[in-house]
Amino acid sequence: MAEDFILIPGRSSQQGCGINEGKFGETYQEAISFVQMNPDDMTRLGISEGETIQLQSDFGEVEILARTAKKGELPEGLLFMAYGDRSSRLMGGDTHGTGMPTSKGIDVRINRLSD
Repeated sequence: MAEDFILIPGRSSQQGCGINEGKFGETYQEAISFVQMNPDDMTRLGISEGETIQLQSDFGEVEILARTAKKGELPEGLLFMAYGDRSSRLMGGDTHGTGMPTSKGIDVRINRLSD
C-alpha cells in the first residue's frame, strides 16, 4: 500500500556531531541512513521500527530505514530525514535562480517493500 507524505529534509544534531569524523565516518553515515515518521502513521501503514521502505518523488527514489519519531515531534503526514545523498536523490535540480534546489516540503510516496 502506497501513501503520499511531505518530506522535510534538514540538518540533525547527530549529523552535526558526525561531520567532525567526516562524511564517510560511521556517525555521519548513521545520521543520514533513516527517515523519521509519526508513530501513528507507522502503525496505520503497518511499518515497523527499522523496516526498509521506499520513498519516491517526481525526481527519484531511495530505499531507507523507517524510524519512529518521538510522540508529538512530527505531525501525521510529515517525514524528516537528515540532508545527505539519499535526500538529494529526491530533490529536483531547479534552483529557481537561487543556486540551491528546493529542499523543503518534497512530495513523496511511501512504498512498503515487504508488501
